[in-house]
Amino acid sequence: MDQSFNRHENHAVNARFSWYDQFAMISRPAILDRIRAALARTAVVVLAGPRQCGKTTLARELLSEDSPNYFDLEDPLSLARLDEPKTTLEPLQGLVVIDEIQRRPDLFPVLRVLADRKKQPARFLILGSASGELLRQSSESLAGRMERIEIGGFTVDEVGLQSVSQLWRRGSFPLAFLARTEMDSLAWRKQFIQTLLERDLPQWGVRVPAAALLRFWTMVAHCHGQTWNAAEPARALGVNPSTSRRYLDLLTDALMVRQLQPWHANLGKRQVKMPKVYVRDSGLLHQLFGLGTEKAILSHPRVGASWEGFVIEQVLAAELYDEAYFWATHQGAEIDLILRRGDRLLGVECKRVDAPRLTPSIRIALDDLRLERVAIVYPGTKRVALTDRVEAVPLGALAVPGHLFEEEKG
Repeated sequence: MDQSFNRHENHAVNARFSWYDQFAMISRPAILDRIRAALARTAVVVLAGPRQCGKTTLARELLSEDSPNYFDLEDPLSLARLDEPKTTLEPLQGLVVIDEIQRRPDLFPVLRVLADRKKQPARFLILGSASGELLRQSSESLAGRMERIEIGGFTVDEVGLQSVSQLWRRGSFPLAFLARTEMDSLAWRKQFIQTLLERDLPQWGVRVPAAALLRFWTMVAHCHGQTWNAAEPARALGVNPSTSRRYLDLLTDALMVRQLQPWHANLGKRQVKMPKVYVRDSGLLHQLFGLGTEKAILSHPRVGASWEGFVIEQVLAAELYDEAYFWATHQGAEIDLILRRGDRLLGVECKRVDAPRLTPSIRIALDDLRLERVAIVYPGTKRVALTDRVEAVPLGALAVPGHLFEEEKG
């Protein structure tokens, strides 16, 4: 019996080291460069993102967890050290990391005082699983003193083109993407959803039964890529529309759902005014759909919407933009994604087809919105110019951030 236990224990240890070895091989230089640049110009940098997306791993590349300047607020020892936060933090110099900051929102006023010191002997990198309360506390207490960086899981440029199918199927969370088997990935995603609803959200002050939020999240999944009408899920749950909207905002604050707002142009056409909703991680979307294999995903009627959401998240992670929208009219014209850069508008269409073509919607959008360029992202391998302003672009172009549009190549 002891031998059997030892074999099981050794297997678990080897699996754990295997995961860390794989994680170490996937570098995230673009995010690290953004963090370093922000720390060079700002006293406090907030690195926000969902749990398990890799924030702690990135922070440990900048500062060892053994450093006295590293505080993990899920560690009782770190919590004890911060019983008197100003006394503990004030003498520190160089980089200071505070992980899981949402557990101690009372630290924000102290950080404001420390950020106002003239010589600024320390820079603070604070990590938090996104929540409305975290963002509210940081914006109120550190207004004008902080820079916020929002991250998600792995991207195409980080995992490589050979892993795009796996990234779409399993999602971008490191533990889901790097799991040894499909069953391990599914088990992790199921546990992640359960932990978020039963532990994390209640810790953030959310007083909604986990079962109700899971039903609601599943309804959102079935609306993935569609305009949102709060009344329909409200009726299904037996709540009022304002409660339905509050549930949606909770999942949005947790970076589980994206509400893509509509772009409004001064046109003589009725334009859609409701947001579109997307489950931000394709792996969690597939989990909520109950899809466990690639065959099941490819045969599902919402496969096109799943791929659209996946592409949108990859584009938003790879491209520079000031604001992101979608556009649609009640006559049927639409553009999946509009990126605003200053006074320029760039369009993105997501098409899971072998040979993209110029559609009437794209022609209308080019004329009505005066889009500078439109990229039709598809699963192929070749860039094909369809007009002087419209190009079919393979998803692989996102492996080089900023190269989605032809003008930015090279």
